Amino acid sequence: MRFEEVYGIWSKRNITQEEAARMLGVCDRTFRRYVDRYEDEGLEGLVDKRLTQASSRRAPVDEVMALVEQYKSRYMGWNVKHFYSWYRRDGGIRSYSWVKKELQSAGLVSKAKKKGTHRKKREPSPLPGMMLHQDGSDHEWVEGKKWDLIVTMDDATNEHYSMFFVEEEGTASSFRGIRDVIEKHGLFSSLYTDRGSHYWNTPEAGGKVDKQNLTQFGRAMRQLGIEMIPAYSPEARGRSERAFQTHQERLPKELSLKGITTMEAANRYIEEVYMLAFNAELSHPAALEGSAFVPMVGLNIDDILCEQYDRTVQADNCVQFENMRL
Repeated sequence: MRFEEVYGIWSKRNITQEEAARMLGVCDRTFRRYVDRYEDEGLEGLVDKRLTQASSRRAPVDEVMALVEQYKSRYMGWNVKHFYSWYRRDGGIRSYSWVKKELQSAGLVSKAKKKGTHRKKREPSPLPGMMLHQDGSDHEWVEGKKWDLIVTMDDATNEHYSMFFVEEEGTASSFRGIRDVIEKHGLFSSLYTDRGSHYWNTPEAGGKVDKQNLTQFGRAMRQLGIEMIPAYSPEARGRSERAFQTHQERLPKELSLKGITTMEAANRYIEEVYMLAFNAELSHPAALEGSAFVPMVGLNIDDILCEQYDRTVQADNCVQFENMRL
């Protein structure tokens, strides 16, 4: 109706085409199209056909209902990205955007808030094996049970090389993660960690680490020629922190879905299923082709990834260690 009014004024040559378009809030070209359609079909020609015609590519109602019922029956509370990875494993063919839109339309998931501006992230290492991250996360992974999840991952690709649960993070668990990497891929260049007491000696709480007075773990890394890099804030460990957010969101739900309640079964599930699926979905190629991993030659890993202590041999050829005479 507004167009008809403006058209009447324009047809009497009281205003120009540009002025008529400006009154309607459209460009000159759109106004000319409106004129052609109006003169051919009248006001009916101005109705947007998209409002009355269903797209031939639209998913059937039954498919939408099945998707909603699948989410409500087994995956309630899962975020869309996590659910979508399982939807594709089960043979789903629709896009992530379609799945998200349908779940949001059904009121099962809420729209995420717009993220604010953030400081520029550090560029990943260009080659696998140049820098690895190792960290632990204390969380209630199974209902009523808190364990530590130890993760060793690559900075260049986000690929997880080692994941397992332990009762408490420490020197032994850190050695185990490093052993997993070396046995599968070889020696790497550097390791980025927090300032946990098994990684570093820190003379003053919250202060700089002592790179001369090494822990058992630090001594082992020096023997292997691996540079250790301390992180002084959670933001500095952003990649591993974001990975743990994903694990805390996904892993408890998957363990619950599979009825897993013991640490042994959980570690088996991580190794055989979860870590493979995570790497396939969320790892990415490195910036450059090649690898910084090198074979471990001429060293006995068992003699290095262990705790070492100095003792003086007594006259009777015995040594004292933890109240034992050997």
